Amino acid sequence: MNATDQLNFHYDGLHTLQDFIRWGGCLFEQAELVFGHGTDNAFDEARMLACYAIHLPWSAVPDFVSSRLSLDERQKVAELFKQRILTRKPAAYLTGEAMFAGLRFYVNAHTLVPRSPIAQLIAEGYAPWVEPDAVERVLDLCTGSGCIGIASLQHLPNATVDLVDISPDALAVAQRNIARYDLQQVARVVESDLFSALKGERYDLIVSNPPYVDEIEMQALPPEFQAEPALGLAAGEDGLDLVRKILAQAADYLTEDGVLIVEVGVSQYYLELAYPELPFYWFEFEQGGEGVFAINRSELVLFDDVLKQRMGDGV
Repeated sequence: MNATDQLNFHYDGLHTLQDFIRWGGCLFEQAELVFGHGTDNAFDEARMLACYAIHLPWSAVPDFVSSRLSLDERQKVAELFKQRILTRKPAAYLTGEAMFAGLRFYVNAHTLVPRSPIAQLIAEGYAPWVEPDAVERVLDLCTGSGCIGIASLQHLPNATVDLVDISPDALAVAQRNIARYDLQQVARVVESDLFSALKGERYDLIVSNPPYVDEIEMQALPPEFQAEPALGLAAGEDGLDLVRKILAQAADYLTEDGVLIVEVGVSQYYLELAYPELPFYWFEFEQGGEGVFAINRSELVLFDDVLKQRMGDGV
């Protein structure tokens, strides 16, 4: 018998929003759930799901925490808590939405749940790496839900963005998010294996959160992360299969003063071992996160021979 089998899903005697948040948090801790898809603890997760179930914004919780829930509301909250525990799916897959960079995005099991620390760079307009007003074309490579590219348009006022992914299912999600914010004139989806369908295109900024999980880490992922598409996570023995290709090819798709920004997470260690001569700039994030680098096109061109050789060698 595991911890889940011993849980009591009865909510007799619980009436207020505060009661259910406390109850849900305790249930999630007892079930030993894993967080990291928008929240980092059991009680924030319970609050998020409870608010979704009763159509209440997070920001309104302090004003309504003592409010009594109707029988229908209590049933909906309890059922959502039960689904979270029994399925071990990220909460965003149960609600169909996730917050990223101040925007609400539609998500489903065909895309990763948005959580990149690149959100901080977006809020800064990617300055000083680019001049926000001067950026005209952006590529969001391995876009998934489209969250990075779409959110970037908030802070790059003169830009258009291409949202590129190999997965047509993911691109259907990205297209839905384009429509949600009525961005059809400035954002488009492109089905492509990295740069393969982008011949002749040039971008002032290429941003990518590609798959970067190595083999050992993939095998150790908890169920919540295993629920996400492996296509968006797995990247070979050292997590660099796609990053090698991006580094070797990006210069051909950047404008003369263009910049490449890529998230590699914990694979930063392997990247620095594989490319000790490259002048990566590694960002530091105020709200947590690691493994995001920037590099200029001119620097990629300088090491072009090395990059192409190592892409071919896979080392």
